[in-house]
Amino acid sequence: MSSGPIEPQDYEDFKIFLERSCGLVLGDNKHYLVTSRLSRLMKEFSVSSVSELLKLLKRGGRSGLRERVIEAMTTNETYWFRDVFPFEILKNQIYPELAKKSPSSTVRIWCAACSSGQEPYSISMTTSEYLQSRPGSLRDVQVLGTDISGAVLREAKEASYDSLAVARGLSLDRRNRFFIQKGDRWEVKPDIKARVSYREFNLLDNYSTMGRFDIVFCRNVLIYFSLESKRTILKRISQILNPGGYLFLGASESMANYSDAFEMVRCNPGVVYRLKK
Repeated sequence: MSSGPIEPQDYEDFKIFLERSCGLVLGDNKHYLVTSRLSRLMKEFSVSSVSELLKLLKRGGRSGLRERVIEAMTTNETYWFRDVFPFEILKNQIYPELAKKSPSSTVRIWCAACSSGQEPYSISMTTSEYLQSRPGSLRDVQVLGTDISGAVLREAKEASYDSLAVARGLSLDRRNRFFIQKGDRWEVKPDIKARVSYREFNLLDNYSTMGRFDIVFCRNVLIYFSLESKRTILKRISQILNPGGYLFLGASESMANYSDAFEMVRCNPGVVYRLKK
């Protein structure tokens, strides 16, 4: 890749490509981010500039290039039990409510933009902890993890993590209860893994094939989308949630100005959004 700066028009054109492809909105001064994220990929494809990369993307002449560019630009920051409170709310408030309301029903949870699987498996571990304290109170819990990146989904399905990855947010007690050590890696135990399935999905795509859910985790995702895309995503989520269903957003994210389909439930600590009936 060229060591020179990205031309202003090339940067603007790349911003348009990225938003149209996956909804990700780059700020006006993120040239360094594009350079750092794409440098390895451009070297691999022998591309010397963003201008040349855009021409290749437009022609569609390189198999898998578009997907690889999106994967390189997508933020995959994640760790176990991120922010803690969503999982405590799930275990101490939402699961007991669902157990009382419909104990014989299957609880479906969607984990959007799940990256390499830490959040879906954290949900599954939380489920096991709840069922251990109240066995038989819920018939079944199914967790669907989706992401736009096929590469991170392959990691998630493998459910095998190095020591650095398991150290991020995971207590020693949970590591020892829910993982099996194999060499220098830690694998999620089969019963935790069995609750979780994965599929590739773009949040701007049609939701009609997703089915319905009781709970949606869409955390630390909306901040990367435009105002209009945020409204569209929240509207579509509201349409696939069951009546009274719950939506978790990131700790720094808000529903204000984007949707009036939900009511805020303050849980001290943290908040969750409940679909209005």
